[in-house]
Amino acid sequence: MANPNTLSDRAAMGLPDTFVPRGASPWPLRAHGDLLGARADTLVAVAEDPVQSFARRYAAGTVLGLVGDPRIRPDDPPMADVPAATVRLGLDPSEVEAVTARWRHVGVEADWIAKECPVYEVSLPAFRIARHPVTNAEYRLFLEATGSTALPTSWTFGVWQEGRGNHPVWTVAPEAADAYAAWLAARTGRRFRLPTEAEWEYAASGGDGRDFPWGEEFLPGHANTAEHGPLTTTPIGIHPAGRSPFGVHDMAGNVEEYTADAYSPYPGGTAVADDLAVRRGSYRIARGGSFTRFGDLARCRRRHGWYARDIYAMGFRLAETP
Repeated sequence: MANPNTLSDRAAMGLPDTFVPRGASPWPLRAHGDLLGARADTLVAVAEDPVQSFARRYAAGTVLGLVGDPRIRPDDPPMADVPAATVRLGLDPSEVEAVTARWRHVGVEADWIAKECPVYEVSLPAFRIARHPVTNAEYRLFLEATGSTALPTSWTFGVWQEGRGNHPVWTVAPEAADAYAAWLAARTGRRFRLPTEAEWEYAASGGDGRDFPWGEEFLPGHANTAEHGPLTTTPIGIHPAGRSPFGVHDMAGNVEEYTADAYSPYPGGTAVADDLAVRRGSYRIARGGSFTRFGDLARCRRRHGWYARDIYAMGFRLAETP
């Protein structure tokens, strides 16, 4: 595949011009009608049970999107505690060629991987990170409370997406993500913010250098990416086998996630003038894959950012200083 940024959105996702059926049938609840009368806690258990089929987890998440998802607590979002540690992050320069070759079939270029170099050591104090990305329902509350005009472009005509309250919000600008965190901090008196790049990578990998939150090999069924997913966002937490070592959901797919940091080279590294840098100049670093992108973007070390294109499904999750 050529550089995805030179292709149409569909071509960059590996899709032909004809319709491609993905995910459940046109009626995702037809085979799972028993879930329609289930309690919310039962639905959550099904949605987060790796033994269940994807179709059944998706159905449970869909019902939760209609009846109300108890995992969504806007003023008290579920958080995972991440202990203080000195961790080694980043990629050894000797690995750039191998990583690029592994993902060349989806258009990955060496410059994109070189941004992950070199390996560096950082001491991080304890922090907390949200178990799920910020959802449409949470972002709607922010819009209603503040009168912000930062409407997600994924809400067609800026209109609320019925039944998708428990899907991650996308696409918003990094300044809107910052504003949401600041608003929630002021509202609750807690120190919510976006995670730093280093915090995000540590929370995703557990600090052991693994390539993906679940291990070394890319497994399509563990994340909502273009290889396996329904080519749209999915309800939070329905890829439980893809959880990070700290029990955090959706760090490898669904939507890309802004961090608090703008791009700069790691300590001892050199700046990489890839197409993002040339096109945007300074840009906010995002982490994690998305439903529009392939598994290369789901790697824990991968550093990327936002172009103003629909294929860039930009969301965010919160961190908190204890």
